[in-house]
Amino acid sequence: MFIEKVMPRFSETDALGHINNTVLPVWFEVARAPIFKFFTPDLNPHDWKLIIAKIEVSFVGELFYGYEVTVKTSVEHIGTSSFVLRQEAWQHDKCCAIGKAIMVRYDFTAKAKQALSTQEKRLLNEHLTTQS
Repeated sequence: MFIEKVMPRFSETDALGHINNTVLPVWFEVARAPIFKFFTPDLNPHDWKLIIAKIEVSFVGELFYGYEVTVKTSVEHIGTSSFVLRQEAWQHDKCCAIGKAIMVRYDFTAKAKQALSTQEKRLLNEHLTTQS
């Protein structure tokens, strides 16, 4: 599991004083960087090997400005050419949002999915969780 800390900015709040719902996908993307490095260690966009097939966010609590948020990222499933990431945003020891992202190993030249390598599967497997 990877853990990233985020300090909400005032500009990320809505009229009710909560963190706006559009912010969570951005925070979750930032927290996926350690996974991205399995595929592109220097994060060079010209050598990128992943696409997102689907993202979803379930809001299960409120997030507020001025208090740190912990984003936890783990691997939920590993397939032949894709994998599922589970992400959780925690504040005040409560899970406030759960995200899932389906990532696909992709060859941009051939415009086609590509099988995950043995090494990539091994790295992903180190962060596999059975929680759902």
